[in-house]
Amino acid sequence: MEESITESNKNVAAIMHGSTFLKYFFPLGNFFAPLLLWTLHKDKPFLNYHGKQALNFQLSILVYALGIGILSLPFVAIFASDFVGLAETLEGASHYDHSGILPHLGGYLTLLFVFAMLFIGLFLFELYYVITATIKASKGAYFKYPLCIQFISENGTIEDTTTNETEPLTEENH
Repeated sequence: MEESITESNKNVAAIMHGSTFLKYFFPLGNFFAPLLLWTLHKDKPFLNYHGKQALNFQLSILVYALGIGILSLPFVAIFASDFVGLAETLEGASHYDHSGILPHLGGYLTLLFVFAMLFIGLFLFELYYVITATIKASKGAYFKYPLCIQFISENGTIEDTTTNETEPLTEENH
C-alpha cells in the first residue's frame, strides 16, 4: 500500500530539515524545532522518516564537532604555557627571554589552521546536506544523509546507498 504524500506533508518535511538552521538564532534550536515538528507528526510515515533523519543528522554533526574539539584539546593543553609566553613576548610585558617560542609559531599556526579547516568543512558539509534534504523533502522524496549516525532507528525503510535516497517499505519490495 503506497502512501500518498500531500503538499502539506512535503512542506512540513521541508520545514523539519530547514528548521535546523534555527541554531544560529536560538541555542539548541536545531534540535528542538525538528523534535517538536516530528513529535507532532510522527504518525505520518513520510514525516516520521524525515523527522528522524533531521534529528539523527543534527546529533551526528554534534558528535563530529565534539570529536574535533576533543581532538584539539591535547594540543591546546600541551602548548598552553607557550601561548601565554608568546603573548607576553609580543606585548613586551615579560623580561624573561621567550626566544625559544618563536620557532614554534609556525607549528601553532598550522594546528590552528587545521582545526579551523575541520570546523569549516563540517559547517559546509552540514549546510550542503541540510539544503539538499530540504529540497528533496519539498519534492516528496525520501533522503538519507551521508555519514549520519542512526541514533533514532528507521524501521520500515529500505535504503538505497547508491543515491542516498530510500524507498518506503511496501508489499512489493518486502
